[in-house]
Amino acid sequence: MTQPFDLLTTVEYGGCSAKLAPGLLANVLRHLERPTHPNLMVDISTHDDAGVYRLDAETALIQTLDFFSPVCSDGRTFGRIAAANALSDVFAMGGRVLTAMNIVGFPASRIPLEVLGEILAGGQEKVAEAGGIIVGGHTIDDWPPKYGLSVTGVVHPERVITNAGLRAGMVMILTKPIGTGTLVAGQRVGLARDTDYLLALATMEQLNRAGAETMQALDVPAGTDITGFGLLGHAMQMADASGVTLRIRAADVPLLNGAYELAETGCLPGAMFRNLEYVEQKTRFASGLDYSMKMLLLDPQTSGGLFFGVAPEKAQQAVQRLHEVGYARAAVVGEAVTRGECSIEVVR
Repeated sequence: MTQPFDLLTTVEYGGCSAKLAPGLLANVLRHLERPTHPNLMVDISTHDDAGVYRLDAETALIQTLDFFSPVCSDGRTFGRIAAANALSDVFAMGGRVLTAMNIVGFPASRIPLEVLGEILAGGQEKVAEAGGIIVGGHTIDDWPPKYGLSVTGVVHPERVITNAGLRAGMVMILTKPIGTGTLVAGQRVGLARDTDYLLALATMEQLNRAGAETMQALDVPAGTDITGFGLLGHAMQMADASGVTLRIRAADVPLLNGAYELAETGCLPGAMFRNLEYVEQKTRFASGLDYSMKMLLLDPQTSGGLFFGVAPEKAQQAVQRLHEVGYARAAVVGEAVTRGECSIEVVR
């Protein structure tokens, strides 16, 4: 089918750049009563990727949802990326996907319905690739269009990977390069190179399933995925939940092709500055740190990679295995150290 409508023209902030500012969200959540239950293993208190509820000694449910406005022009590609992003929360917890339900906002009077069909088809492709099945969904008339999934997965209760399991001495690994927010912004204003943008889309479509399997194979206790709050935002949440400080080596963080050049031109998504406001009171940046690199560490990722801690003696094995299963840019980017005065130390 020839795409009859450019979805990227409908949005100012697409993908995870459209998230509510993390500081605002934190202010709202702190006033809510925290739910408690003897079988509730992971709740909202540590800002983890999903909720986990123990069913019995062998099985715990993972429940999550995610949706956003378009991050690209093509409907099927948008569906695949949005689905991969939503499925990622199950993988970040070390689980496997069972079922998913579509979440759709679509303006039927303003965009051809064929585009909706393409979005849903793309989502279904990714759910099937993840090992799950679509079992239904809900649709409303809304502008701009939005798509995502509510996902149910499972994990053994003793194999849950959370963002609170880091310990000092662990090595931190990132499975995908960062810069998707910058490249999408660059594409929207006509500054991104086509080859760079297409590579960013392919990176966003890549599932974190093999990464989750790698984490489980190496007995990784702590991990998350990098999405709208940027590498530093999610790293801060991990550090605070685990009671450690994370030292990130900026020079070792892999970047998508073209992202740095766009940042140097001033093509910086607004969500970067919201993320900076969120982390700056708990982050110490190295003197003389390159400004563009600093901001890219805050780039709002859509369907970003996994970020996890592993015992030092397993780090090389983890990176090698990740390369073998398709994460060609996976790299060691830092380490967890004894808790100091800040949550994050960014060194050059």
